[in-house]
Amino acid sequence: MHQQTDLKNLTQDELVEYVLSLGQPAFRGRQLLPWIYRLGITDFSQMTDLAKEFRAVLAERACMSNFSEPVTEVSKDGAVKFGFRLEDGLMIESVLIPEEDRNTLCVSSQVGCAMQCRFCLTGQMGFRRNLSRAEIVNQICAVRDWLLENAGDNEGLQLGLTNLVFMGMGEPLANFDNLLGSLSILTEQRGLDFSARKITVSTCGLVPQMLELGRSSTVNLAVSLHAADNATRSSLMPVNDRWPIEELLTACKNYSGKKRQRIMFEYTLFQGINDSDADARKLAALLRGVPCKINLLAMNEGGGLNYSSPPFERLLRFQQILMNEHYTVFIRKSRGADISAACGLLAEKSMAV
Repeated sequence: MHQQTDLKNLTQDELVEYVLSLGQPAFRGRQLLPWIYRLGITDFSQMTDLAKEFRAVLAERACMSNFSEPVTEVSKDGAVKFGFRLEDGLMIESVLIPEEDRNTLCVSSQVGCAMQCRFCLTGQMGFRRNLSRAEIVNQICAVRDWLLENAGDNEGLQLGLTNLVFMGMGEPLANFDNLLGSLSILTEQRGLDFSARKITVSTCGLVPQMLELGRSSTVNLAVSLHAADNATRSSLMPVNDRWPIEELLTACKNYSGKKRQRIMFEYTLFQGINDSDADARKLAALLRGVPCKINLLAMNEGGGLNYSSPPFERLLRFQQILMNEHYTVFIRKSRGADISAACGLLAEKSMAV
């Protein structure tokens, strides 16, 4: 009995190589991809334009994994948290954030996280393992299918999945090869056909991989900054000891994104730590010369973490100082906090510290 190859781990080019290894012509690999990601296709026998003998070989040698029966929790603000059980029994979570004109899925890239950011529950649970490409892609497939089943008369949900953000469990750039492979699968026109403009990859600042991502992909980049000086950032994010702010910002300036593409800096405000007028002015000076947008977010209180959220007026004041310096600044409304689906709160309950 052969070890079965999960076809959802393969990019379009790798599918071509795979069918060649089975003695089939290359075009069969290009025929296969649209079938793998077509709705309702769970079995090779359904792939009617493939030769019967080839389908029999695939049934023996290959499989198409999927996530069935996710555990779902719906927040009072409409966000939906999905819990997916992996083959080894571990759990990952993805969060669907419906808005009027878009449906964004927050995707996980690892089980747990090794970055140990002090304010993040996922970081507190530690690192278990990287997700495979199939495990990344199957989150998107499962939520796409869920939306179709549950859209009903809701026009917003009928849009289907429009945007993907790699901001779930894990540091995406620490699972670099599988991240790149999954991005290739997601943006393949014959497959899931997402536009790279609708995909954002977030990092806490792994500088070499950031630069490599810029060379290898045209997706949007978000950088979790959270402080404008090294002492404060290191106290919140141990990764800053490895790649301090100066190195991180040099990489941001050299990031070879598309023309007119701006880096999104994520800045979470913690009361009394990084939320003063002086911090805002320091941030404005720091980001001068980097084509960017700034996302402000109030700390999500929960999970017994020792930080508190500043009052909303403080966020508005912080935003105004940055806007006076001609930055584009959004205040991101936290979604799903009541079901532990908000930023920094994703952690498998049984594994959380």
